[in-house]
Amino acid sequence: MAKALIGYMNSDLRTPARLVAENDRLRTRVGELETLVRRLSEENDRLTATQAALLDLDSAAMQEMQPA
Repeated sequence: MAKALIGYMNSDLRTPARLVAENDRLRTRVGELETLVRRLSEENDRLTATQAALLDLDSAAMQEMQPA
């Protein structure tokens, strides 16, 4: 197993420029994913607030229907 790992590590033929390009691509993708997470979180917060407001309205309507 150790020989396989050493052979794998030594056979990495990527050039420094290629590593820099891949690193830049990955950083860009991480930024895109962070933006997506932020947008989805904001949308989730809006939907949660809307649902809570609807539940409050339903609760108020149900209380009006209760006998005194």
